[in-house]
Amino acid sequence: MRHFFTLLAVAFVTAPAPGQSPAKPHLAAVDARIAAESPDLVKLYLHLHENPELSLFEVQSAARMAKELTAVGFAVTPDFGGHGVVGLFANGPGPTIMVRADMDALPVTEQTGVPYASKVRTRDRSGNDTGVMHACGHDVHMTCFVGTARVLVALKDKWSGTLMFVAQPAEEVGMGAKAMLDAGLFTKFKKPDYGVALHCEARLPVGQVAYSEGLALANVDTVDVTIKGKGGHGAAPHTTVDPIVLAAKIILDLQTIASREVNPTDPVVVTVGSIHGGTKHNIIPNEVKLQLTVRSTKDGVRDQVLKAIDRKCKAAALGANAPEPEVRVRLEEYTPSTINDVPLTRRLTGVFRDFLGDANVIERAPILGGEDFGRFGREGVPICMYFLGTIAPDKYAAAQRPGAGTLPSMHADSFAPLPGPSIAVGVKTLSAAVLELLGKK
Repeated sequence: MRHFFTLLAVAFVTAPAPGQSPAKPHLAAVDARIAAESPDLVKLYLHLHENPELSLFEVQSAARMAKELTAVGFAVTPDFGGHGVVGLFANGPGPTIMVRADMDALPVTEQTGVPYASKVRTRDRSGNDTGVMHACGHDVHMTCFVGTARVLVALKDKWSGTLMFVAQPAEEVGMGAKAMLDAGLFTKFKKPDYGVALHCEARLPVGQVAYSEGLALANVDTVDVTIKGKGGHGAAPHTTVDPIVLAAKIILDLQTIASREVNPTDPVVVTVGSIHGGTKHNIIPNEVKLQLTVRSTKDGVRDQVLKAIDRKCKAAALGANAPEPEVRVRLEEYTPSTINDVPLTRRLTGVFRDFLGDANVIERAPILGGEDFGRFGREGVPICMYFLGTIAPDKYAAAQRPGAGTLPSMHADSFAPLPGPSIAVGVKTLSAAVLELLGKK
């Protein structure tokens, strides 16, 4: 672990910045607080990484977030909308700024090889045994969340307003933000004036952040398809209706939705991530189950694609003289697109340039990943989610060489952020964003 503390120094180098912002005069104070907190924050990160919890099971993670916020003076409401945590810190008149972090991990068996790798195994909601890993960086998010709370409370003589820190469960299944909103997040507590969040980026070096103005992340739908047939002996296929062959046809048919039905200028992905059917080499089963993830960037296109999936599945079954398949869109797991408020995003990226330097703040095109942070924006709150570089600079540089392999993506079992520097830059940028938006003393 010693090398983490050595690497912390990388993140404390402040690049010259030509612009000005209300947060800029506090840069030295922010850096000093981060330097003081970083060793303990790295320890917190290691604890969270070694003890991941699946969506809807974030009991210990939520308890730790509640404990950390309480320790610095927040009024904390636990178990809100499931395992959600809401912390408020009132510090005079001024705006209310929401900072959100997600807590859940993924059903992935870690293969990073780091000494603090997760060894947790558990059963998921369906009863399947699985490894558990923070393969999407939510452990970094929680650590930056705690670090930012500590920094802002320590600098409370420099700002006025209310901090609303929200630790959210169940982001990976698209249910957490909705559950907290349905529980009255913006009615039982004051509706915030702005909402800010960061997200790890697996293909950006430490020290850099990326952003998108407007559309940042896609609509996400989860679809279950049960293809029905008539089982029998594999040597007598003429006496059966083979759902495996039908499933193969449907999988290929689904790919024509994006390529032949949707305007090519509208991004769409229809991915079959899981196919299960059959028990033995020579038995044709009665059914095959498919699990789909569907991505779109426009609500009208989303509706078009979901209807096309239903139509193509049923048409293929009709052509095979098979029973009608069951096509279920899991609306409880729907995640709407994340649309960053343009004026807010421009304001915050100006602050990031002050704190990190122009070369380290990068605009990027929207991606088809999804994040239910977008739900808060659909409630009328101006939001901004930006993306935090987490890859060691030497690894990033090596991956840019011709012929080099690509870096692991988010959700990969080999995704390994560089903890100390990533956390320091995350705390620095989140603190700068909130200081920019709060009232001044």
